[in-house]
Amino acid sequence: MGKYSDKNVVITGGSSGMGLALAELLVQGGARVVITGRSQAKLDAARERLGENAVAVQADVASLSDLDMLADRVKIELGSVEALFVNAGISLLTPLESTTEEMYDELFAINVKGAFFTVQKLAPMLSSNAGIVLTTSIANVMGMAQTSVYSAGKAALRSMARTFSSELLPSGIRVNAISPGPIDSGILETMGLSKEAEEEFRAERTQSNPMKRYGTVDEFAKAAAFLAFDATYTTGIELTVDGGETQL
Repeated sequence: MGKYSDKNVVITGGSSGMGLALAELLVQGGARVVITGRSQAKLDAARERLGENAVAVQADVASLSDLDMLADRVKIELGSVEALFVNAGISLLTPLESTTEEMYDELFAINVKGAFFTVQKLAPMLSSNAGIVLTTSIANVMGMAQTSVYSAGKAALRSMARTFSSELLPSGIRVNAISPGPIDSGILETMGLSKEAEEEFRAERTQSNPMKRYGTVDEFAKAAAFLAFDATYTTGIELTVDGGETQL
């Protein structure tokens, strides 16, 4: 019997990076996991990697019809759910002078609206004593240049961790946020930077970090699992996983 045997879990954005590492940790511990993503190719690769205890569902969290479909699929595959990880998100640089309405809307549709309605649609399936974990970012407190839209969206998620906690606690459901700093998740490579800019960004973040390194996706996964399953007297908090960057 593994640590997470008999646990049913949903992870949005679970086909790559931090979400996939979390899915792998939980599956290895005996959990049955439903992961979502927008890329069928990534979902297929993740499903093959995770094995028979994982179900991969193609869904865009910005689409309410997709979320309705996801809720129906979760009901069929899992029934009740012990942990929901609201992890789906995108990162775009948004300089004040060049950010378009389309960029703004895409970031908020996925990172904020998607998170809100994911919880709304799946909360009825959560068991008493279940845990919800929202993935925020240390960008929500750091005032990092060219990230105003992304950072504002992640600050909204941090707020939701508190308000959802108040609403769902009577049902025995805990809601917390996890706030990763620089994690080697592959997200930097999706931001449209040149190779030189990527290397410069990574060097700057490594130098400014008290631990002088990036975190690993496994370190993120362990912290997220702790919030969902072990932190049974904790709700409404934001746990930073950032090498001390926002604390020291």
